Amino acid sequence: MTHACQYTGPGSIPVLLRDQGRVYCHDLSFSDEGKAKAFEADHPGSVALRAQTPEELVAELASLGVAIETVIHNDVHPNTPLPIEQIPIAMFQESLAALLLFPVALSQELLPGMKAAKRGRFVFVTSARYRQPEFGFSVATTVRSAMTAFAQSLAREAAPYGIQVNVVAPNYLYSEVYYPRARFIDDPEGSAEIAGKVPMGRLGKPEEAGELIGFLASGKSQFVTGQVIDFTGGWP
Repeated sequence: MTHACQYTGPGSIPVLLRDQGRVYCHDLSFSDEGKAKAFEADHPGSVALRAQTPEELVAELASLGVAIETVIHNDVHPNTPLPIEQIPIAMFQESLAALLLFPVALSQELLPGMKAAKRGRFVFVTSARYRQPEFGFSVATTVRSAMTAFAQSLAREAAPYGIQVNVVAPNYLYSEVYYPRARFIDDPEGSAEIAGKVPMGRLGKPEEAGELIGFLASGKSQFVTGQVIDFTGGWP
């Protein structure tokens, strides 16, 4: 799983460890040896990979004698809300590198082994915001939509090799970055705002997203591929 400490990572790692026993994890913070060891101590059965680029990750996995069968692309990049005419092209380029080119390159590195084995699974965690774009999120919405399109293309190409590719598209998922508890859960006005937008009346819980990701990663339903599954509580 990429970016295991961010986005859907905190809710997914316990589920994946429960179901699979061992999970190889990437995160930018793991370049710090102390943080990598702390993560492993907090999540018994996890392996914090120190590598940061797709090529380095594959090389590190090979050095451990690991053949990866399931990849969860949980990629992240900060979003700075700006009107479209004020967005520097460099901001688009940075977001493309993190949210599109990184997972594409990692998929390219791992795909040949999966094809040879005639099995494998990719789960891409993107976003459902494209269904109803919001002011200030044009960069993230555009790039994550491209990631969804890539995943669907990969699903068509990989299916004859027994490889599943699916997308989880969250919105209104609780996180301290986008929907901090103090404002949107504990504060009655903030929770009422969420209830007015989300049919289920609340934010999604990280562990709920983790269960969905864990199911898609499990291979329990091998006829499911090419699907974009919204995790939005019924929004929009």
